[in-house]
Amino acid sequence: MKKPKWVVKKEQDKKASNAETVWLFGLHAVRDALMNPAREKLQLVVTLNAQGKLAEAIEASGIEPLVCDPRKFAAPLDPQSVHQGAALEVKPLSWGRLEDVCVGGTAAVPRAILLDRVTDPHNVGAILRSAEVFGASAVIGTHRGSAPETGALAKTASGALERQPYLRIRNLAESIEALQKMGYLVLGLDGEAEQTIEAALEGKRDRPIALVLGAEGPGLREKTKETVDALVRIEFSDAFGSLNVSNAAAVALYASLPR
Repeated sequence: MKKPKWVVKKEQDKKASNAETVWLFGLHAVRDALMNPAREKLQLVVTLNAQGKLAEAIEASGIEPLVCDPRKFAAPLDPQSVHQGAALEVKPLSWGRLEDVCVGGTAAVPRAILLDRVTDPHNVGAILRSAEVFGASAVIGTHRGSAPETGALAKTASGALERQPYLRIRNLAESIEALQKMGYLVLGLDGEAEQTIEAALEGKRDRPIALVLGAEGPGLREKTKETVDALVRIEFSDAFGSLNVSNAAAVALYASLPR
């Protein structure tokens, strides 16, 4: 009996996902990945200088590095990549289900960041750093509309990718609804919103909070705006009113913390 097309497609996607690997580069990103027991490591390429700087992490990981001449660096990286003599091929991390990851975090009360079409890996990497600093339970994006794990994302995250849960889900609106059922107050960041984050959180800072940020320019999609509990804005000084999405995430996270 011939399999339905959707079954074939699902099997093909799973096979492709299992075969997917990522090349991390840069001393910080490679060191933290080597030290992460949850990270499946495949091959390490280093220069002699980088090998010395990563000696402790290499020993801890048990991986045998390929040492090469810096003028003939063997890893398949973009020529513009600032690899600092270190590159590590790995499998993407699996953080598990949203419902399990978002039940806590290192903050006093759970906080989460959701990304609506934020595809720039440098922005996502910076958001992961802020999320780790402020103790967020997770950063959540979609499979098709958010930046995947890449070397550029990992380098910008400066190690946070190994410690900060980064989930990529199928449908953003469904994930917002799942968080709402878990007791989260979900706020969408919109520069045209009438109320500020502080006003929306008056008397509610003890609740789990999820902040949804859209891509620079387009912002949040209409479906996202309809699904969140409220739209809020960051209060700006005078007439100046625009932040890079990674900066906005940091400010919004800080503004949402219990006082």
